[in-house]
Amino acid sequence: VRVTPIRTEIIIRATRTREVLGEKGRRIRELTAVVQKRYGFPENSVELFAERVENRASCAMAQCESLRYKLLGGLAARRACYGVIRFIMENGAKGVEVIISGKLRAQRAKAMKFKDGYLISTGEPKKHYIAEAVRHVCMRQGMLGIKVKIMLAHDPLGIMGPKMPLPDNVIIHEPKEDVPVMQPNAEDQAQGGYQGDQ
Repeated sequence: VRVTPIRTEIIIRATRTREVLGEKGRRIRELTAVVQKRYGFPENSVELFAERVENRASCAMAQCESLRYKLLGGLAARRACYGVIRFIMENGAKGVEVIISGKLRAQRAKAMKFKDGYLISTGEPKKHYIAEAVRHVCMRQGMLGIKVKIMLAHDPLGIMGPKMPLPDNVIIHEPKEDVPVMQPNAEDQAQGGYQGDQ
């Protein structure tokens, strides 16, 4: 959300922008009208834009929704979670954690935790490196909760991940090539030294 004195700009990040826009931009106009009415914006002071998510594997929200639809489709919880984890890790994430809790098969509620790779959970880097999303799935037996945490990989360009390197990251440089010390020749040694007055 960007607020300027003239208008408020709301950017919707989606994996499928065509569905957000609708045919001839009809859907986005409907959404603009809904937002305007709901939050009491004056006429033509709010504008909605749709932006495409470049790398959906590193977007926790997109993966959370994907897992939600898999579970609604009747896929087993463990299989769905491992599928999502594999997809995220294959697309260059550093680590991932998926927690799914609620009534899984039995009447007794339980939580399942799936992890892969390296994942930090505290400190300043967490704000930059961790993408997190929570969703609720209404199953036949009751509500299920899904939590997806993705640790992004460092990207010096800042496109696919954070620009800021991890503070405890150690870079080991290649050793420099040693120039071999030349041994002086026997003739040079004979010529050297104090000759005295000739």
